[in-house]
Amino acid sequence: MIVQRRAALVGLAWILAAGSVPAVADDTAHHGHEAMPASAETPFLQENDAAMSKMMSAMAVKPTGNVDRDFTEMMIPHHQGAIDMAQTYLRYGRNEQLRRIAQEIIVEQQQEIAAMRLALGDPPPAPAAAPTQTSPAVDLSLNPPADASSPPPPMSMTGTDK
Repeated sequence: MIVQRRAALVGLAWILAAGSVPAVADDTAHHGHEAMPASAETPFLQENDAAMSKMMSAMAVKPTGNVDRDFTEMMIPHHQGAIDMAQTYLRYGRNEQLRRIAQEIIVEQQQEIAAMRLALGDPPPAPAAAPTQTSPAVDLSLNPPADASSPPPPMSMTGTDK
């Protein structure tokens, strides 16, 4: 079960990293939804590409001769890249199932980064906000606007605007 869950998370990370969903999952015409216009997806793609570039650059470490340290110094940016891509998805993605998976990726990758640092005797990373505390660049309400070209209404995090 854990192996299957991890495989699903890795698959999502690859999808997020690639910036697209396979063609089968992208066919939304029969679900009554229209695809997001390319211009509306641009900020997501730009942020995702920036996260990927940052990750790839940070993973290029000079070997020290200490396999444990070298492995960790490459894996930490890899895990941070997954966190950054998942946070980007949370800012723009609307699928609640994928949003939950992205939140899980963030929590699990943060835990693994801390565990790797501790295994080497390094101090753990500074505490970070929980995935649900990420300030969205756009509204992430459960009810997307009828007109995909118009911005969605503001969303309250307190629930007092009902």
